[in-house]
Parts: sequence; structure tokens; C-alpha cells
Amino acid sequence: MADAPITQDVLTIPRKLPEGPVNLVGLTRPQLRDVLIAHGTPEKQAKMRVGQIWQWIYQWGVRDFDAMTNLSKVYRAALAEKFVIEIPEVVSKQVSVDGTRKWLVRIAGGHEVEVVYIPEEDRGTLCVSSQVGCTLTCSFCHTGTQKLVRNLTAAEIVGQVMMARDDLDEWPVPGAPKDETRLLSNIVLMGMGEPLYNFENVRDAMKICMDEEGIQLSRRRITLSTSGVVPEIERTANEIGCQLAVSFHATTDDVRNTLVPINKRWNIEALLEALKAYPRGRNSERITFEYVMLDGVNDTDADAHRLVKLLEGIPAKVNLIPFNEWPGAPYKRSSNNRIRAFANIIYNAGYASPIRTPRGEDILAACGQLKSATERARKSRKEIAAEAGLNS
Repeated sequence: MADAPITQDVLTIPRKLPEGPVNLVGLTRPQLRDVLIAHGTPEKQAKMRVGQIWQWIYQWGVRDFDAMTNLSKVYRAALAEKFVIEIPEVVSKQVSVDGTRKWLVRIAGGHEVEVVYIPEEDRGTLCVSSQVGCTLTCSFCHTGTQKLVRNLTAAEIVGQVMMARDDLDEWPVPGAPKDETRLLSNIVLMGMGEPLYNFENVRDAMKICMDEEGIQLSRRRITLSTSGVVPEIERTANEIGCQLAVSFHATTDDVRNTLVPINKRWNIEALLEALKAYPRGRNSERITFEYVMLDGVNDTDADAHRLVKLLEGIPAKVNLIPFNEWPGAPYKRSSNNRIRAFANIIYNAGYASPIRTPRGEDILAACGQLKSATERARKSRKEIAAEAGLNS
């Protein structure tokens, strides 16, 4: 097991660039410079051209080279011949009674992923997917019942953010007064997939989102959620620098092995050691522990006291998530009284323990419910329980 690769051998496709125009979305600044030079932009002009094109694509949301008015007409025409600015295509959109939006978007190869936007009074959070399907098979998660197809490219990840800004109609207008209020103010990498099994593409996409001449989101407004890919946790701090959340969900290895099977590879002790060493683990930047409340599985007072003990030495807050039931789910949601009692034990020990309000349940957009519509084969409760290794 120790010799197995950290990142599983899942190719990000398209495996080679298709013939024809190159998509500029998702390229880092150095990659954009290289591709412009390779297609005829003089080297001396390349840095300036990168800055101009970058701003048009990511600050203003422009997809038509002809609209890039600070470039000469001849250069714009040359760009239009060689390049495209393409993002995932929206297949369908659903809006919940609580205002949550869920889009099904199509990517290269005809695959589809889901993206969710959650509006709140003080923020608007976009839940972004990093893989088609998921490799982790967490037994309480609907996405985990879908086989992993492939990693998303950086273009497909940042493209989800651009698509949502299109739909929210919130690209700023050049020359207009700057408006600091954002409908899309936060990104959480909590959609389909394990972000740390697609590290490089997630990193490049988030750097574009944080770029001061691009989408301009602060690193504090981006949260990456991992199930515990221990060797990549330090890289996350050093190469992305965003907030960290951990899908924790259990206080013993026995229970976590079933709920979050990656625990068999990196157990609770190994995960906590990595989190204690997390370079951004300061009191001002607490690590969020996500804990889904499952009736009779992980919700006892003893679990709460064990959790408090495990958190010692880690600046942390605990997000308690009432289980979002989905058709055929092998678990039940803990009662409200049980969740409150659990929360109180955590809170009285000195840790914030907010209980997450389920959002978008009527459109299967809540935490753990994402599963591409084209892959959503209805399975019986028995089949899912068997796959999860549970006794039905």
C-alpha cells in the first residue's frame, strides 16, 4: 500500500489537445505566455499581451476577441483564428425554493458535472466540482455511489466559476464604478470528487480565481474540502494557501473506515498529525471539521467527547451537517435534539459548532447529494448498503 501513488492514475482528458483552436481558459500566466509566443506573438510583447487578455477574460468576462478594444484589430483577428475562450456548457438549471441554484454542465467527452450556488445574507457560495464522479465511495454520500470517470481540467474547474458569474449576471463593466458587493463571494471545493486527487488542476484554477487582475477572490474566501489525502495537505497550504476543511465524520477508525474509506490508508492519527502541522493552522484561520450527523452511527455523547479530545492542539471549528437523505440512502438523519446535544458538548469545550441548515434539498443540491443526472441510476437501499460494506 505504501508504494501506491498519492494521486490515483486518473488521466485528465482531453489527453492531447484537440486539433484546431486552443482554449485560453484555465492556462496559468506562464502557460498563456508560452502559447501566445508559440502562435506568433513577439516575445517582447508577450508579457503585456498576457496581462491584457487575462483581464478581458477573467476580470470582465469577455469571450469575444473582437471586444478586446485595447488590442489592435489585426492582433484580435489573429487571436480569433488560433484561439477560443470556452467554458462548460449549461445543460440544465434548477432553482430551489430557498434560492439555491444547481446547474448540470457538460464538459469535454460529453461528461456532465453538477455545480451549486447557495445565496445567504452575507455571502454567496459556489460549490465547485473537481472530478466527474468520485473515487472515494464514502457510504453516506450520493456522489460516492457514482464511479470515477476522470479528473477535470483547470479550464473546466475555473469554467464553473465563470459560468455561475454569467448566470448571476455579475461581470463588472469596464469603466463603471467598482462594486465591492459580490453575489458570488466564496468558493468551496466540495462538489463532485476529491480535490486533492486532482491537485495541479485545482491549484491552477484557484490561482486564477485569486488573481488580482482576474476574478479577484481572496484566498480566505476559498475553502478546499478533503477527505484526508494526507501527503497533499502541506502542498495545499504552500501552493494554494486557501482555507482547509476536512470531511471527518467519525471519532474512531472503525466507524471512519466505513464512512470514509480513505481512512484505511491514512487513519485518524495520521490525518490529525498532518492537520496539526498545517502551516496555515492559526487561530485566525481555523480548520473546519465537517461532521455529518447519522442516527445511531456517530452521534452519541461519547462521540462528541472523543471529538473534543481529538481536536486538542488544532485551531478548529466543527460544522455539524444534518444528513441529507437521498433515494436509497443506507442511513437516517440524527434527530434535532440529538444534533443540538452533540453541538453543545463541542461548544462547551470551546469550539464553534454551527449546525448547517440544509439547502437545496428539493433539487438534490444539498451536501452529499450531488450526482450527475446522467449517472443517477436508481439503486436499491440493499445494493448501496452492500457496496458500502454495511449490513442491511
